[in-house]
Amino acid sequence: MKRVFQVSAALAILAALPTVARAQKPLTQTEAAELTATIEAIDHDARMVTLKDKDGLTQSLYCGPEVKRFNELKVGDKVTFRYYQSLAYQIRKPGQAPTTPPNTTPTITYSKGRPGATVSQQQTASVTLMAIDPTVPSVTVQTEDGHTASFRVEDKKNLEGVKVGDKVEITYTQAFVVSVK
Repeated sequence: MKRVFQVSAALAILAALPTVARAQKPLTQTEAAELTATIEAIDHDARMVTLKDKDGLTQSLYCGPEVKRFNELKVGDKVTFRYYQSLAYQIRKPGQAPTTPPNTTPTITYSKGRPGATVSQQQTASVTLMAIDPTVPSVTVQTEDGHTASFRVEDKKNLEGVKVGDKVEITYTQAFVVSVK
């Protein structure tokens, strides 16, 4: 699970994610990646915004029609991007039917007040259980490409019948928040 929020490429607010992913370390349940940048330029006709981070790196973003309040953005505004990896709500053996099918369609909730939005989506991945902590409850998993991640488990019953070393499918939720100040 590379720390890339895998949502439809049509969501322009996610175009800045490569900048966020470049700056972060592996996430655990209690951590979130965050990047704040300043709007340096706005091309209203092309719906392009140029952002500059604290290290002087710039990124130009196309803000498609999903960015409902584009006209309220101003040069000098601070834009904060936060990425959260959240609860594992299902853990099951490969081929075992999910108790409820994951909602893989991104959900967008627009902010009131200043422009901003939260995009959330459920993901499913095939992983190997590396550690299980039934007291939290949580699991540490390794993906097929060798990355490691930890998740708090929503329902302790999800840990029944699985052990370290098992290959399982885990369904978890990711969220990406964009806020403007």
